[in-house]
Amino acid sequence: MAWFRKPKQPLKSTDKRDLPSDVFNKCKGCGEIVYGERLAQNAQVCPECGFHFRVSPDLYLGLLLDSGTFQESDEALRSRDPLEFEDLKPYPARLEAAEAKLGTRDGVVVGEGTLDGIPVCIGIMDFRFLGGSMGSVVGEKVARIGRRALELQCPLIIVSASGGARMQEGIYSLMQLAKTSSVLARIHDEGLPFISVLTDPTTGGTTASFAMLGDVNLAEPKALIGFAGPRVIEETIKQGLPEGFQRSEFLLDHGMIDKVVDRRELKGTIASLLRHMWAGWIEE
Repeated sequence: MAWFRKPKQPLKSTDKRDLPSDVFNKCKGCGEIVYGERLAQNAQVCPECGFHFRVSPDLYLGLLLDSGTFQESDEALRSRDPLEFEDLKPYPARLEAAEAKLGTRDGVVVGEGTLDGIPVCIGIMDFRFLGGSMGSVVGEKVARIGRRALELQCPLIIVSASGGARMQEGIYSLMQLAKTSSVLARIHDEGLPFISVLTDPTTGGTTASFAMLGDVNLAEPKALIGFAGPRVIEETIKQGLPEGFQRSEFLLDHGMIDKVVDRRELKGTIASLLRHMWAGWIEE
């Protein structure tokens, strides 16, 4: 009878393959598992529910600017450690780790290019770099690209994603609020458009300065936008917050921003606004 019995043996995989971690992504909005390539083709927006994943500056540059027109500036600027700050690790070590991981020097990329044929100066914050915190380099690069817009007499666009001022630089980071705001005041006086795009999250000193000073303030859907976070506010006022508090749609309803725009429609929306706001785009 042993001829008719098959001994039990554990299953063995003869073709074990390790899939890259980015082949599939779980959407934080609806919980669906989405094929990574499908997300990439959809500007990292969930095709099921429209949830906007956080993305790098490179993706925004590709979405907003005409192909091959971007020229980066001030890429060599690097933060120092004026306070010799140390928490769980020294501040220079945090900077070096972020640089090694991302290949960038700090939390914002700035430069110039064209958007639908319109010359613009642009800055895009990078939340991956120390939470997009605004230190002296971020403030300086934003101020410089603002002054470049004044020099070229062209519009300025800033895409914000930030946890606020960088605590490791203390008062030096807080001074960036005044520095960037003063440059934007000059841009306003010159009659040049400034379009601010707020993404998830935009908080702290960035919200308290240039991010909310646009002639038009746009925001991606369901982006967290505010000064202090919801948990801090609840602990301070000792009561619950309304549904959707500090999200783009809530701010739109309360007059804090001008329009909620799907990431895939940003370029067309900004181009339309600039053509409406600024006569300088017309070629003579």
